Amino acid sequence: MKILVVIAFIGIVLSLGSALVYMMRGNTPPVEGQSPKKGSMATALAFRVGFSIVLFLCVLVSWKMGWIQPTGIPPGA
Repeated sequence: MKILVVIAFIGIVLSLGSALVYMMRGNTPPVEGQSPKKGSMATALAFRVGFSIVLFLCVLVSWKMGWIQPTGIPPGA
């Protein structure tokens, strides 16, 4: 489970970074004979949201199945 969380977190950070790159480049004129790329930043951010949702659902299902146990501050402390 730890490996899955790390891989998902890396995917989230990479898609956020690629959205930053698309945002910083802005709208560049298309190369002759090619159509302009549209929505690259939005696509990268959509993947980030998707990765986050999948990660949350995997952690929730793993907790419900008993594969992982909550740790931290005990209740009532």
